[in-house]
Order: sequence, then structure tokens, then C-alpha cells
Amino acid sequence: MRDLAVAVAERVADHVRTRRPEVFGPPGAAPVGDAVRAKSTPTDPVTVVDTEAEVLTRELLARHRPADRLVGEEGSGDPAAVDGLRWVVDPIDGTVNFLYGIPAYAVSLAVQWQGVTVAGAVVDVPHAETYSAARGYGAECSTAAGRVRLRCSAADDLALALVGTGFGYSGTRRAAQARLVGELLPHVRDIRRIGSAALDLCALAAGRLDGFYEHGLSPWDWAAAALVATEAGCRVMLPSAGTPGSAGAILVAAAPGVAGQLIQALRAADGLEPIR
Repeated sequence: MRDLAVAVAERVADHVRTRRPEVFGPPGAAPVGDAVRAKSTPTDPVTVVDTEAEVLTRELLARHRPADRLVGEEGSGDPAAVDGLRWVVDPIDGTVNFLYGIPAYAVSLAVQWQGVTVAGAVVDVPHAETYSAARGYGAECSTAAGRVRLRCSAADDLALALVGTGFGYSGTRRAAQARLVGELLPHVRDIRRIGSAALDLCALAAGRLDGFYEHGLSPWDWAAAALVATEAGCRVMLPSAGTPGSAGAILVAAAPGVAGQLIQALRAADGLEPIR
């Protein structure tokens, strides 16, 4: 299952990598034609390449696993149905970065049994790095130079921890998330907002972040990358399964030496409560 997730995700990443300059030109250029539309809010874009990538994922999986279900960010399947076997795809995680030509976006593909991820792959498209994991078999990163086994950082002091986070698209949720950043910032080394939850969690697995939290993520945002982080030794607290955005619930992941401290700091700031 991991091998299939890697093969499909890398093929889709090749398509995304090729299509970006065709549709959007160099960073800052206007899109070609009607290539972008808004989803949940005017600040939440979806591009024609997102849709193409999800369709390609469905077609590739159908060749190998024709009976399996697919759930995707751009409308494939029912995200609330977690029974049995399903594939979960985010065709481009970090669409705003993709749109602007910022090199931080990914293709994420996971396979779940009864809502629990058993294998998955996340491809950092601009850097051609593939993060993958299978439950109980560890996590690794593959590049042109070879494969590296992933292990999270040995951080043990929250005051020296680099923590990643992300923000939602609604003004109300962003205001609450900004307040939480203000509460947390004095207690950590610094905070990073990269713009792709999947890449944040993979950076955590690789030891480039010490912790990560975000409210309102959907299953396709974390399905593959949370397993990568877990198999790299991180402690991961997932949002409740079910509907997109999990009703504003929080995902927290961190190196084990700072996980308890991060959760305590978030609890002290009322940051563990859902943000609608």
C-alpha cells in the first residue's frame, strides 16, 4: 500500500510540476484563462490544476484498486464515511503557495482502514522529496540522492522549540488563531507558518520543526503526513474523525520531549478548544 501511495503521489506531483508554469507562468504572473475560483471564502482558492490532479489520482488508483473508495478535497467521495478501506487525497496541499509560486506545496495521498491511516505518501512538489510511511514500519524521505530514515528532534524544552501552525480562511477563525499565536509566542523559540499542513508535519518528522498545531484541518490535510510524523517518533493528537474541518478541532503533534509542554501551553491559552 505504501509503494502504491508513493507511485501514484509521485506521478501526480509530476503533473502538478509540469502544469504550474503552463497555467500560471512565472511567480506573480496572471493565470491563463479562468484557472482559479474561490471555495469556502474568497481567500480560499482552488485551481484547475487541483481538479486535474484529483482526477488523475482517481484514474491511477482505479487501475490498481478499482474497488476502493476515494475521498478528496475537490469533491471525490464522502469524507464523513470512514467505514472500510478508502484513499484520502489532497491533490495540492498549499494551493495559495502554488498559486503565487512559493515553493511549499505538496501532493498528499493516504490509505485508511476504518478511518485509521495504514500507509501514505507526501510529495514536496518543488523540491522533489517524497515522505512516506506504513504503520509499524517507520517513515522515510526519498530524494534523487537516496532514502533517509526519519526521526523527530530530541527537543526537550518548549522555550527552545520551533513550532509550526496554520490559519483558516474565515475572518472569525483567523482572529481566534491570531490571539492564540500571541498567547503561545512568548513560550517558544519561534513560530512558523509555512502554508501546507502536510509539509509542516513532514518537517516535524524530519526534525526541522519541534512541534505543530492547527485548528480546523480536514482529513486530507493530515491523513498521510500525520502517519509520517507518528512513525518518525512524534506524539500526534488527531482531530475527531468525520466532517471536513472537524468542526474546528485541533491537531497537535510534537517531538515527545516537548509534546506535553506544548499541550499544557495550548490548554493554558484555551487553545485546545475548537475554533469555529
